[in-house]
Amino acid sequence: MDVRPPNSPLTDGVVRLRPWSLDDIPALAAACDDPEIARWMHQVPSPYTEADAREYILMTQAAWRDRRNAIFAVLDCETDEVVGSCAMHVIDTELENVEVGYWTAAAARGRGLTTRAVKLVVAWALDELGAERVQLRADVRNIASLRVAEKAGFLKEGVLRAAGFNAREGCRIDYAIFSVLPGETM
Repeated sequence: MDVRPPNSPLTDGVVRLRPWSLDDIPALAAACDDPEIARWMHQVPSPYTEADAREYILMTQAAWRDRRNAIFAVLDCETDEVVGSCAMHVIDTELENVEVGYWTAAAARGRGLTTRAVKLVVAWALDELGAERVQLRADVRNIASLRVAEKAGFLKEGVLRAAGFNAREGCRIDYAIFSVLPGETM
């Protein structure tokens, strides 16, 4: 599976997805200096600095070039402000399976913007890239992520027990696994 940029902009009129740029450093640094993001994304340094943001943006640009990853800044169409990130990674080239991940800035939570962004990425992966399965993993303790998966049209497949390790909390974590297949209603 070869990840290439979308044929047309990914937007539904409420959110817009575009590749990250170095102009986004201040917005990214502000959004990721958030205890809630640090709690669920334990690899994010805390405090999160502009140098961390620059490194992340450069990593997203390199990820696009490897043709196995796509990492988008999520923008609120009304304000044109960055409200989060939505990524898609090829996890199995032979089976054409991809995984979606995301984070949302505190100011945008609870407004449905994340669900919209995830739906846009899923539709792009299935329709343009020809993915055979789109998966999403969510820490079973993160109720908001579980809700996003369900509202975005994913079906729960099961739970991977002790599949990850949260270094901040020093414990193993369980992940709920969700998926969408081509032709499923979103």
